[in-house]
Amino acid sequence: MSAMYIARSREIAARALGGEMMIMSARDSTLFNLNELGTLIWQAADGATTLEQIVERKICAEYEVEPALALADAEAYVRELEGFGILRVSGQPITDAA
Repeated sequence: MSAMYIARSREIAARALGGEMMIMSARDSTLFNLNELGTLIWQAADGATTLEQIVERKICAEYEVEPALALADAEAYVRELEGFGILRVSGQPITDAA
């Protein structure tokens, strides 16, 4: 499996509320609420860190979960957020990350 780098989109507005992220898409003003795990991924999405590293350092370190299962779930979640334009995904570091 190749590395997956993720970065927050520049076409959103985001605010942390009670440990969760509220995100509004600038495309169509759709509002998204990320749960605690989604927020961990979101906050770590710097474009320089792979999703595998994020899962290992943030999710597996915090929760008792098998790394391979956590990574598979995180990949599916990230792809969903990418589809909504919330995250950017690349096979190499994203140098213009916000």
